[in-house]
Amino acid sequence: MRKWQRKTAVVLAAISVAVMAAAGGARAAQTVQTAQTAQTASAAETARKPTGAPIQLALIEGMSGPFANAGAAVERNLRFGVEQVNARGGVQLADGAHPLELVVLDSKGGTEEALTQLRAAADRHIGYILQGNSSAVAAALIGAIDKQNSREPGNRELFLNYSADDPALTNASCSFWHFRFDAHAGMRMDALADVIQRDKAVKKVYLLNQDYSFGHDVSSLARSALRAKRPDIAVVGDEFHPIGRVKDFAPYVAKMRASGADAVITGNWGNDLTLLVKAAREQGLDTKFYTFYGNSLGAPAALGEAGVGRVIAVADWHPNAGGAASDAWYQAFRARFPAARDDYPVLRMTLMIETLAAAMNRAKTADPTAVARALEGIRFDNGFHASWMRADDHQLIQPLYVMEMDKAGTRGVRFDNEGSGFGFRTVLALPAERTVPPTVCTMKRP
Repeated sequence: MRKWQRKTAVVLAAISVAVMAAAGGARAAQTVQTAQTAQTASAAETARKPTGAPIQLALIEGMSGPFANAGAAVERNLRFGVEQVNARGGVQLADGAHPLELVVLDSKGGTEEALTQLRAAADRHIGYILQGNSSAVAAALIGAIDKQNSREPGNRELFLNYSADDPALTNASCSFWHFRFDAHAGMRMDALADVIQRDKAVKKVYLLNQDYSFGHDVSSLARSALRAKRPDIAVVGDEFHPIGRVKDFAPYVAKMRASGADAVITGNWGNDLTLLVKAAREQGLDTKFYTFYGNSLGAPAALGEAGVGRVIAVADWHPNAGGAASDAWYQAFRARFPAARDDYPVLRMTLMIETLAAAMNRAKTADPTAVARALEGIRFDNGFHASWMRADDHQLIQPLYVMEMDKAGTRGVRFDNEGSGFGFRTVLALPAERTVPPTVCTMKRP
């Protein structure tokens, strides 16, 4: 057993202990005994290896090109989930225990290459497709998988989406073969708007987004949310830029300054976000940034002191969400990936793997059709983040957090991001039942 596996096993065992410890002092002695039992059992499970044939999961993502850093982060998070499932003995099917295996296929961030890799996965009879970094790519994959599953019912594929947030994917374009494990853009925007509603200093807003389906969704959703919750706010700019192609955002920042905006709303991610906030810092732009991903992939380090109190982000979870079980999970991830540059844990990606494993255990098979049916309505609770998969549209319902950037060590900021010395504190925590969106999905089931 590797050193990181031993350490991670002990830390993860503390999660269940922490949940029980929250019940109160009357059970303190029992909790101590449970901790010892959990550590022993977890170490034994780590040593146990499933003997069945691996169940392959194809990650189709941009592992090279302008968003390679985002692809690498996705791979780390999914691999962490796969390793945890396998450490417990894999999935328990009718014919025994099977490990999960992550197969990485590079789409280079493009739609056509993603479709080529999808065909390669089908040729290898890989039944599970994982993708998320681009709603445009996700839409193309859904269409191709629908056709594949209709033409070849003996070689079906199931699409697990961890980040493609175009609301249409679980609304008008919903598919039985697609499950989304991230909050869609409308859900995220509603949470951000709740905070903007309370920020009376915001009078003028500039919208800047990537020029593709998701970016246009963010723009229209922002306008709608502002009309509903802050009709007094003026939108003084609404601009789109080529995705992954802008190397210098200084001209965009200059427009923001000239507009007199005191807040920017952006759905940018990856290098398009990092370079944007870097340009804002270098030009001393004194505005607030309301973002979907401002807590990720180098953004806090790029902003530094300039981001304190000015950068707001929304996510399904973050390292300072709080609670012993949450802290233990984060520390387990850091034990596995200790390099500062790898400090980007995304809980929903690991939970996606855990939920898939739970569905396979329930179905007692890895057949994609049976597993899809088992995923519908499934509830998963790791002790600090309860979620359920809505059967109507295959949208995961889970808590959401809006957070604000500050220095590590200040109240509510125990952990920093990527060794930057800056992290995020919760300003609004929405329980799962407060994040449920409407849907117009009309699901066609096989």
